[in-house]
Amino acid sequence: MNNKYKYYLDINERWIKNIPSHWKMIRLKRILQIRKEKNNPIVTNFILSLTANQGVIPLNQKEGAGGNKPKEDLTKYSIARKDDLLVNCMNVVAGSAGVSKWDGAISPVYYALYPRDSESCNIWYYHYIFRLLTFQRSLLGLGKGILMHESSTGKLNTVRMRISMDYLNNVNLPVPPRDEQDRIVKYLNWQVSLINKLIIAKHREIKALKEYKEVSISYYVTHGLHKTEMRKTEVYWLDKVPVSWKETKLQHILTKEKRIVPENAELLICSNSGEVKKRGNSKLGLVASSNDIYQGVNIGDLLIHGMDTWHGAIAISDFDGMCTPVVHVCTCSQSKRFVVYYLKMMAYTKVFKAISNGVRQNTSDFRSWDKVANLLIAFPDIQEQEEIADYIDNIVDATDAMINNYSKQIEALHDMKNRIISDVVTGQIDVSNIDIPDCEYVEVDSTDDEVDLEAEEEIEEIEEV
Repeated sequence: MNNKYKYYLDINERWIKNIPSHWKMIRLKRILQIRKEKNNPIVTNFILSLTANQGVIPLNQKEGAGGNKPKEDLTKYSIARKDDLLVNCMNVVAGSAGVSKWDGAISPVYYALYPRDSESCNIWYYHYIFRLLTFQRSLLGLGKGILMHESSTGKLNTVRMRISMDYLNNVNLPVPPRDEQDRIVKYLNWQVSLINKLIIAKHREIKALKEYKEVSISYYVTHGLHKTEMRKTEVYWLDKVPVSWKETKLQHILTKEKRIVPENAELLICSNSGEVKKRGNSKLGLVASSNDIYQGVNIGDLLIHGMDTWHGAIAISDFDGMCTPVVHVCTCSQSKRFVVYYLKMMAYTKVFKAISNGVRQNTSDFRSWDKVANLLIAFPDIQEQEEIADYIDNIVDATDAMINNYSKQIEALHDMKNRIISDVVTGQIDVSNIDIPDCEYVEVDSTDDEVDLEAEEEIEEIEEV
């Protein structure tokens, strides 16, 4: 597609170089205004949430491991109306903006924006602009922030960077004629839906592979590799295990270490994907001003995340470094790989969730080492543990390779989608003469917010320990 407008006007903006000559660039405050309606007296108890991945959704549908509980005092909320463009002033540079499909109560950190002149403004056109990566990055200089986290794809996640409405009001936005705005929105809805259908199909494949991996791990760490006589266990979440297996508490095979932080140690994350990762260059801000709150980690240590055990945040470290005190750093007298897979089985089968209530929504609270130490484990002799771990490793490696392949395809589709949105909303492509079919808009469900959550929870972990 090479449809371009005939004439262009050069624009001195960080995210847009030129626009069609008949378009205008106007400050946001002349296009949109903020709704100043409060939920006092209480108008509604229907609370809306805004995320970078899911857009605007009812709070009770929010996915992922983080998040705060609703305020008890509903009068503290503001009001948003259907078709308002909601902007999270603390996270807009990470894409936390979107149009609401509902009337509802919103956090006071959300700006609810609506057109000054609905006849000349299609709010969904500006929805696409606020979801545009290049536009989000152009806002970076406007905020006062304490933490940014950049993913491997270059997306900013979990950004604590407040942008005041005074600054946002002065941001210049393109204004095509209303009929072109409508045409652009219709075209993008069509193209985005086509790409989203492909993304959804890839996500289904990934979900099936993850389920296969979890079921395989859960089976082999409780049944072994060979058919054998089974017996009842004393572990109340396990019915039977092979007759030769032993049972004990974790405190008899794990030792919690208290390591000194080495000089120039890198910050490590025990992620809810079941890996230990380096923060490295992805950290664009500081989580803490001192290393005193951290603990040392050695290569080969077994890490158990005290708040995210339920999500499988259990792993063996491949790095020396440091981590927050909410993580239990352990050595092990048995096969570390077997023990890690066993604990992950407890996460996959929701055992951790059943035996503990977290201090935040969607967490399990195992910050107390005594609580972890008293967990029961059933296990064979160490040679069989290693054989089981080897077998599971092969399954995990094969499924992860396929998942990685699908993830790369999804990333490429997102890149294609972002490129189309960018070209169309900035007028680099003229869609006025394209035959656009009527279609139902297809959204992509939120998948895994783990990178978001890792960055977000580091601050919360420090506060909660």
